[in-house]
Amino acid sequence: MASEINIINARGENEPFSLEKVHRSVIKSGGSRQLAEKVGREIETMIYPGIKTKEIFKTVKSILKKESVETSMRFSLRDGIRNLGPAGFGFERYASEIFSSHGYAVQTNQWLKGKCVDYETDILIEKDGALLVAECKYKNRPGEKVDVGVCLKVFASFFDIKNGGHLKEKEIRPMVITNAKFTNKAKTYGQCQGVELLGWNYPEDNGLERLIESKNLYPVTVLSSFKGYFMDVFASECVMTVKDVLEMDIEKFSQKSKIAGAQLKKLKAEAELLVNN
Repeated sequence: MASEINIINARGENEPFSLEKVHRSVIKSGGSRQLAEKVGREIETMIYPGIKTKEIFKTVKSILKKESVETSMRFSLRDGIRNLGPAGFGFERYASEIFSSHGYAVQTNQWLKGKCVDYETDILIEKDGALLVAECKYKNRPGEKVDVGVCLKVFASFFDIKNGGHLKEKEIRPMVITNAKFTNKAKTYGQCQGVELLGWNYPEDNGLERLIESKNLYPVTVLSSFKGYFMDVFASECVMTVKDVLEMDIEKFSQKSKIAGAQLKKLKAEAELLVNN
């Protein structure tokens, strides 16, 4: 049975193939249980010992694209975020857009005085009367995780800023934001020292992907018709999310960007499908 076959994950490690994990990934992307089971049956026919998870992902995405384009695009969220940076928009900009859309006051690239030295911060977030001093850690390789060393560095910077005494009127807290997962040690340290962590599926059931999905803040890179060479033009025009695509004046954008109107209309149709379904 396929469930007894070992596959190779993104970190190069062997792990048992899980059909239920395939089902969950489709359902979490908005697919029905019936669709999830159909995808699972097709995956079982192509599974073999030693297959890489990226090949399974590629096949699932291909099946979903035929069956449900909007589910396919949601399924591509994690890859879509990786494709935003480090060139183009940059993860800090995307993260600040997420918090801003959720009603928080945000500032980027601000300098704060510490007791010993000054620090350039990625994002400052006003949340529940407190100021979160957040560092963004973008990872572009599947399987990469944010380890405890990042949390140690962030806490040390925060401690120096706090002891600098320049923000006495505010409660300040340290934070790490990433598009990847955290190691168990990073989670333990964060809980122990009060470092807020936001990453893929962390906090559980309220991670980065949930903040994105709840406000339809999918990056333009999840759209099936988006081409890599569009990135620089879209970045220069601040068209970063599918919501930005929906607000686009196709005729003006086409003239300015030299991208064919037909291509932009296709992107807009996909954005509407993703947001409205």
